[in-house]
Amino acid sequence: MPYVLGIDLGRTSTVAALARRQGGDWARPEVVWLHGQSAAVPSVLRVEADGSFTVGEPAVSPLGTDDGRTTRDFVGRVGDDVPLIVGGEACPAQALVAVLVLWVVERVTRREQERPETVVLSHPAGWGPYRRDLLHRALWEMGLTDVTLLPQPITAAEGHAARGFTGATAVVYCLGGAGFEAGLVQRAAHGGFELPGLPATADRLGGADFDEALAEHVRGVLGRQAATRLSRDGFAAADLPARCAQARHDLTVATETDVVLRLHQGPARVPVTRPQFEELIRPAVQATVELTVQAVHAAGRSPADLDGVLLTGGCARIPLVTELLAARFGRPVEVEAEPQTTSAVGAALAAGQIVSPRPNRPEPRNGRGRDVRDVRSARPEPARRSERMSQRHENDRPAPPPRPPVRIAPLELPSASRLTALRGRGRDRRR
Repeated sequence: MPYVLGIDLGRTSTVAALARRQGGDWARPEVVWLHGQSAAVPSVLRVEADGSFTVGEPAVSPLGTDDGRTTRDFVGRVGDDVPLIVGGEACPAQALVAVLVLWVVERVTRREQERPETVVLSHPAGWGPYRRDLLHRALWEMGLTDVTLLPQPITAAEGHAARGFTGATAVVYCLGGAGFEAGLVQRAAHGGFELPGLPATADRLGGADFDEALAEHVRGVLGRQAATRLSRDGFAAADLPARCAQARHDLTVATETDVVLRLHQGPARVPVTRPQFEELIRPAVQATVELTVQAVHAAGRSPADLDGVLLTGGCARIPLVTELLAARFGRPVEVEAEPQTTSAVGAALAAGQIVSPRPNRPEPRNGRGRDVRDVRSARPEPARRSERMSQRHENDRPAPPPRPPVRIAPLELPSASRLTALRGRGRDRRR
């Protein structure tokens, strides 16, 4: 059955959703399970000795060491002239992002037995035309030529609108694992959403910071001697951030939990309550609230002009977030049961609106009475210029080369693939 694909490209994890064609319209998007029983796959790549890439977080080594073959947070490095060194090779960040996107597309294609009609990629709101064009080029090199890029506040707003948000103006608050951003969105003239002002961002403020604060609390509870033993236990020390992340997740619904440490001498449990955790993270969460206010003011609006505050991102369900936002804005705060998937669902909805027009037909309207030009008109002018520039580059190029061979687990990209050429290109730029 024909379908379109939406991908939310996160700095710590990536999520996808698809919408199937249903008559003349599109069915409600469904989230794709990318990583076992999880909708999110870690935005992590590891290059193996044979040059192939594995997607997802590798198992913690017994010594808790990093051999330089695993790379994280490359999404946040797109646009950086300095390539990342992975397995001794220079890799431009946008090439690594393209590998991850290709893996998602091929995984869904294998499950559905056909390729999506189009793909919409939700990216950080702070990306300008330069970063978007770099990624467009890298995607083209990997054989992905039918990908539209949209900033996350727009895709998040689309996801909330599909679940009942009817307001005209809102601020989108996105709190992920390795960064924060907020942007004001408003309905465009033909429906959809636009991003009228500059987003507010904080690259190093997110769930990882909350986990580190909790880890410091754990070390303090253990005492100096036990904390020293923990630091010397390579496996336990490397596993501590994951244990704290699990406790953070548990505390979104529970009032207390344990951080379980797997030490050589046996498991250790450190109890933590929600009030304790909230006290640890309150200054950081308050900082994100003030950044959200700045985003509203940057668009020439005030909190009184808003119809709601729309939450997305893996940390958006922390109760303290809703509490502080509601107190600061005095407006309804909306968060989904799985806020990590909101932007991917919105991206799939946007993809359906892009595919809907047909040649030599009048502009139709979709099942919700909205013009199918919604998504195009919803892009801010810089994004539209970026897309036109990207299209011109594609029109001047010959037909794209065949995609490199891909296996789902692990992802195989031979040393002779286009990724290797991109690595070489990164080396050439430094000369």
